[in-house]
Amino acid sequence: MTIRMDNVGIAVEDLTAAIDFFTVLGLELEGRIMVEGPWAGRVTGLGDQRVEIAMMRTPDGHARLELSTFLAPTVVADHRRAPVNSWGYLRVMFQVDDLRDTLERLQAHGVEMVSDDVVRFEDAYLLCYVRGPEGILLGLAEAIG
Repeated sequence: MTIRMDNVGIAVEDLTAAIDFFTVLGLELEGRIMVEGPWAGRVTGLGDQRVEIAMMRTPDGHARLELSTFLAPTVVADHRRAPVNSWGYLRVMFQVDDLRDTLERLQAHGVEMVSDDVVRFEDAYLLCYVRGPEGILLGLAEAIG
């Protein structure tokens, strides 16, 4: 079995300023796109969503950071000013060899799907979000393209 961390996501209000900050820090902009449509809302459980994302990567290519600004639906909470000992984060995404096999193995440990669907993003990925221990939000992705 192979598993590797794909990226960590952070929701921001000002995407351009965040890209600038992480570029100064040393990350490289891999791409910036608008994500919307039925598949996107199904994987996140938000329904009709519209979000702009920027993917940043470390110079060695071993780690990526997904910066997101949610345009719709309206943002419902703001945790940016919470102390570092607060619970929660957006999510961590893992790429796996076989998504359905991984889900089957995790179900024995109480994992719950956020929505009932594993969704397909173009010819690139099968995706789903799950809740793990204590409700921790994880994304699982299988490359298909």
